[in-house]
Amino acid sequence: MNLSAAEEESAQEIHIPADIDWEMLDKSKFFLLGAALFSGVSATLYPVVLVKTRQQVAQAQLSGIRTAFSIVKHEGFRALYRGFGTSLTGTIPARALYMAALEVTKSNVGSATLKFGVPEPTAAAIANAVAGLSAAMAAQLVWTPIDVVSQRLMVQGSHPSCSSPCRYVNGIDAFRKILNTDGPKGLYRGFGISILTYAPSNAVWWASYSVAQRLVWGGIGCYYYKKDDESNENGNGSNMIRPDSKTVMAVQGVSAAMAGGVSALITMPLDTIKTRLQVLDGEENGRRGPTIGQTVRNLVKEGGWLACYRGLGPRWASMSMSATTMITTYEFLKRLSAKNQESLM
Repeated sequence: MNLSAAEEESAQEIHIPADIDWEMLDKSKFFLLGAALFSGVSATLYPVVLVKTRQQVAQAQLSGIRTAFSIVKHEGFRALYRGFGTSLTGTIPARALYMAALEVTKSNVGSATLKFGVPEPTAAAIANAVAGLSAAMAAQLVWTPIDVVSQRLMVQGSHPSCSSPCRYVNGIDAFRKILNTDGPKGLYRGFGISILTYAPSNAVWWASYSVAQRLVWGGIGCYYYKKDDESNENGNGSNMIRPDSKTVMAVQGVSAAMAGGVSALITMPLDTIKTRLQVLDGEENGRRGPTIGQTVRNLVKEGGWLACYRGLGPRWASMSMSATTMITTYEFLKRLSAKNQESLM
């Protein structure tokens, strides 16, 4: 892929390694390596997700750092990984569905939009947004039940007002008890709001990532343009810029962090409502669980509309770190899984 930098000022081009589409991938290597790499990423970020979940279901507002120290002090360090085994079990098939839907949709939509004469930058943003939307919807079929079980385990040991009165030994025990009490619908509690949270979030993220990358590369192009002006005075100018792999990864990481921050801010209230629906038992409704309206009213009663942004700090950090590690890992995975390594140069 070639991106023109500072087009109006210079004829220079930044030569970036070619993008890898679905047809170029060795699928077995892609999914096997992906399972291993993303399991490591999940393990690294899990404590941040747990702290965010505790903050969202708590009736009193505490900072993320105070919440984390309180968990370690009263429940031990292992409590930061409560429910991780269950979460990891669902992460592997959910990630596989996500990656497959993402790449297939991106490839097909990208080709279709270009055929309609849409400019390449706009076509890339549209393809990324639609791919993120479809990938999130596919992954939620697996992820929602795992999310419900792992979040129930996450809040065990916290203040009684924050956790379910039902105690769980492990993920299997939680799965069985939820199924016995609420039926299959209990495992998909919050599925609708999950789609409303993650589908737009992913669409915003992938579209923002595409735009952010172009902005960052444009900035780098301007920098090299000014630098090349100085070189031209000495007769050493060049019309082609070839960034090394470290620069490419740095640009991807910065763009991902920018996109993650934007996405976290926009979808935070929906995420807080979703977490409450999945974790808290509806005492007002018996087995039916709380409604979205009751959840919103309770949040506003506890802390005003700002209560919908509880856990924003950890979620912003989690999404930015997750986005940075995910995209650099993902791009690295795609390069490792390419059928023809020579074509990437």
